[in-house]
Amino acid sequence: MQDLSAKELRDKIADGRITSVEATEGVFASIDKYESTVGAYISIFKEQALAKAREVDEKVAAGQAVGILAGVPVAVKDNMCTAFGTTTCASRILENFRAPYNATVIEKLLAADAVIVGKANMDEFAMGSSTENSGLKRTVNPWDTSRVPGGSSGGSVAAVASQMCFAALGSDTGGSIRQPASFCGVVGLKPTYGRVSRFGLVAFGSSLDQIGPVTRSVEDCALMLNVIAGHDSADSTSVDEERSPMCDYLERLDEAIEPLKIGIVPQFNAGASEPVQKALAEALDVYRGLGAELVEVEMPHLEYAIAAYYVIATAEASSNLARYDGVHYGHRTEEPKDYVEVYSKSREEAFGQEVKRRIMLGTYALSSGYYDAYYLKALKVRNLIRGDFARAFERCDCIMMPVSPTTAFAIGEKTADPLQMYLADIYTIGANLAGVPGISIPSGFDPEGMPIGLQILSGAFTEDKLLRIARMFEKETDWHKSRPGIIS
Repeated sequence: MQDLSAKELRDKIADGRITSVEATEGVFASIDKYESTVGAYISIFKEQALAKAREVDEKVAAGQAVGILAGVPVAVKDNMCTAFGTTTCASRILENFRAPYNATVIEKLLAADAVIVGKANMDEFAMGSSTENSGLKRTVNPWDTSRVPGGSSGGSVAAVASQMCFAALGSDTGGSIRQPASFCGVVGLKPTYGRVSRFGLVAFGSSLDQIGPVTRSVEDCALMLNVIAGHDSADSTSVDEERSPMCDYLERLDEAIEPLKIGIVPQFNAGASEPVQKALAEALDVYRGLGAELVEVEMPHLEYAIAAYYVIATAEASSNLARYDGVHYGHRTEEPKDYVEVYSKSREEAFGQEVKRRIMLGTYALSSGYYDAYYLKALKVRNLIRGDFARAFERCDCIMMPVSPTTAFAIGEKTADPLQMYLADIYTIGANLAGVPGISIPSGFDPEGMPIGLQILSGAFTEDKLLRIARMFEKETDWHKSRPGIIS
């Protein structure tokens, strides 16, 4: 049962061939077996999940309509507010915080009759590329437990890869869904900015964050996007359906794009390792075999994406995290001497080093005398990058490039050098700056047996096209069917 896709499981539960309770108990059996090794979850909701599963089974038995996830066990990243359990953002400052409401995506999962089994580990406040910055626990890569799972959605991705859920939600600020999906051999989608409501997502970079699905297949990804996409009046950045019409992403998933024009950026891709470049070349050969045409596109400003991103993202983080002050909620220092120490010591004690680093960088970039030199200039570069993408998509249906320069690196390998860690996001950050959708799909392995992902990007609000292009590759290959040795 654990090898079923989310859609296959959904269909079997809805038809009465499998019960949701059986599927949920199977997931908890996997959690009992692998969680102590992988460390994917911060909190687990066994009693609540089984109660929801029984509720779904009772609906099916009575012949009542069930939601489109019909009892499928899923996980959610722990920066999405839930009225049940804690919402920690993997930070000591929110270790005991209980949100008074559900995020919109949580409400949509529950309305679709999903069974939420737990909340997944992450880099603290989504700041990181390896999940090593979690303030609460360590998550490892199920393919090689001496390596990182990627980040910041490392827990969500590791849970899917190790069969401790059938699908999950993550958030992507600069590649935080796509990069760990590549590292762990699963599918990860960052939708267009505004496609999915951010209401109830604890903010890191408000103009960059986007919630998206992590799954074992492109088909499951389309299913999950059907659940979470759509306008939300509670989120001012959510785009209404008049400007971005909704569709059933499963309906035409198996229809190939013909003719398909694929954009490539040769000089940009050259920075990846040899195994990653080889996997990209072989993936492009698959598409050529399907009749696709390769088009070289120029994106002259993409090389400045890292610099622009780390000014914009840290500036927004500095503003968003100012609310954690030891007064309103969250950790408060004991016996402060005065109100200044309430603020300073509470933050000093409970924020991790990477969060402190980014707050300091962002505060500096926004400070008097530096706003124009750094933040304003970064916004101008962002606009140029957005223009690069717009012009590229006039010539091609999509752009293909690596997800990361390398496969998953060793735990501790980059922690002493933040710049090297930041450069791990060089291929993913552009999509967040431009607001366009991007997906990572399994496309091979390096000589050491570590997964490699193929990144596909398309124009804003063209997720239907993006998923169909990804599905073309998936139908021709078996990479997405591979499982880590930990579960073989």
